[in-house]
Amino acid sequence: MLVSVTGGTGFVGAHSVAAIVRMGHRVRLLVRDTSKVDRALAPFGLGRDAVEVVAGDVTDKASVAKAVRRADAVLHAASVYSFDSRFHARMRQVNEHGTELVLGAARRAGAGTIIHVSSIVAMFPAPGRVIHENSPVGRPRETYMAGKAAAEVIARRHQDEGAPVVITYPPALLGPHDPNLGDQTSRVRSVLRGLTPIWPLGGFPVGDVRDTAALHAALLASPAAGPGRHFGPGRYLSTREYVSVLREVTGRALPAVFLPARAMVPIGLLTDLVQRVWPWHIPAEYGAIYTCACATRVAEDAGTYGIGPRPVTETVGDTVRWLRESGHLSARQAGSAQPSLSSVGAQ
Repeated sequence: MLVSVTGGTGFVGAHSVAAIVRMGHRVRLLVRDTSKVDRALAPFGLGRDAVEVVAGDVTDKASVAKAVRRADAVLHAASVYSFDSRFHARMRQVNEHGTELVLGAARRAGAGTIIHVSSIVAMFPAPGRVIHENSPVGRPRETYMAGKAAAEVIARRHQDEGAPVVITYPPALLGPHDPNLGDQTSRVRSVLRGLTPIWPLGGFPVGDVRDTAALHAALLASPAAGPGRHFGPGRYLSTREYVSVLREVTGRALPAVFLPARAMVPIGLLTDLVQRVWPWHIPAEYGAIYTCACATRVAEDAGTYGIGPRPVTETVGDTVRWLRESGHLSARQAGSAQPSLSSVGAQ
């Protein structure tokens, strides 16, 4: 089976590509920067010859059509995931317009399975105490979340029209081998570097990128399952629990002060304004604070396609070890989470 993948040099995309290749499928990547392919796939023992590469952009109709031509399945994982206000313009373009182009082109190409990688935040703020696969699309007041909600509307419209579109909802993802040091991995790094001593109360769902990749591979292995909506395996953690796990994994004290999330929103809004002109990243984004204020637990009976989440201490521990071994943290910052990743593997 030929599977076309967008976002294959990203965190979710690279892990998903590795899982798909291990299943014996052929993979074609649509990438803007072809030089990133080797770096993204090398940790999984894959070289450039393991995939077909099409240079292009998800916002360019011609390159999208070329990437999905004659594909049996399409995994649309391309997305700008960040709460950094400097990326707002690109975020709007990729997350919404890119989704419209890719899903439409995949349908026209006759792909039998089209997986749209949404996000759990597409349903925030939620009207109830839990969310499930039939929860309405949210109307969040934050750029990244609003873009994912807009893309979700597009994907659900295709489902309503009878297209073979499957939607997945990853939680906030951690794990090893993050080729671009994305938002969640950077947050762990910032905490361990002592840059985030103040936290909003509330919480958010956390999962392992390897579990979400396994979900995508399983959905491709069972196309007869048809269109549906599936949550990436994960667990809701309060911010206190999140910091506690980091303390357990690293053996460090990690002093932290917890304040009401809504009281911290003005700080986040100010940070967003300053970030637009400040060249270095400020780890106190409005989006992160807003998420903690409105995040909702996933219903216990919500579908994860039978894939359970691995222990959160394993996920966080592997993340910290990878950050240490890749040079993003010092030995002191990583604390006791320093054994070799050789026992962890890239699964």
